[in-house]
Amino acid sequence: MKSTVKPATIDAYIAAFPEPVQERLEKIRKTIAKAAPGATEAISYRIPTFKLAGKYLVYFAGFREHIGVYPVHEDTIDVRDELTPYLSGKATLKFPMDKPVPYPLIAKVVKAKVKAATSAPAKKSRSRA
Repeated sequence: MKSTVKPATIDAYIAAFPEPVQERLEKIRKTIAKAAPGATEAISYRIPTFKLAGKYLVYFAGFREHIGVYPVHEDTIDVRDELTPYLSGKATLKFPMDKPVPYPLIAKVVKAKVKAATSAPAKKSRSRA
């Protein structure tokens, strides 16, 4: 990224990168948006974020050597074998700049996260009597 200034929008965030990285980030952005209809875009922790029903769904970020997508948790267990080559730590996917980005895999992960987020039971509020 060219600057340490906090970007106000995802467009501004992406624009701060060199052209080849911009293309990858924009395609990841579109992949996430398509896989998570109804999700809204935001900047959180100075990186692009998608929120669903007011809760954080997925983040992505560009770096010198890779692009990261997070968090990836147990809600993606159906595609765990496909994720293995890209997993870094427990919840981060790293896509090296010198290799093709598996956009369909990102879509699968996001769809699994949407399913987990929308099928989770609502938390009951505890009343104090």
